[in-house]
Amino acid sequence: MKNVSLALVSVVSLTLLEEVRADPAVVEAVEARQFGSAWTFSVTLSHGDTGWDDYADGWRVTLEDGTLLGVRELLHPHVNEQPFTRTLTGIEIPDHVEEVFVEARTNLHGWGSARFGVPLNSD
Repeated sequence: MKNVSLALVSVVSLTLLEEVRADPAVVEAVEARQFGSAWTFSVTLSHGDTGWDDYADGWRVTLEDGTLLGVRELLHPHVNEQPFTRTLTGIEIPDHVEEVFVEARTNLHGWGSARFGVPLNSD
């Protein structure tokens, strides 16, 4: 009985450890600016990057229905730079759109479920 209890504690501990390590990348802030017919997005992300095994590796801009407008790939971990900001230019957005969404991704768990709404103001 003692071995079974110890095994159960080990499984629970490993599960909790994996949940802690499975933190999603978080969109902290977004700045959107229009230049002519295209938009530039500067997105600030935070994530518990641990190195090449688990890091925020991208973000994307979508319409409300999920239509993809642009993707910014992040090619390396940012262990010692948190939060960090990266920019993507040349995003074409239809004139009638008043809000877009930014979503973040990690190389370990893919796209997160959180969406950061960005109201567009072209004034």
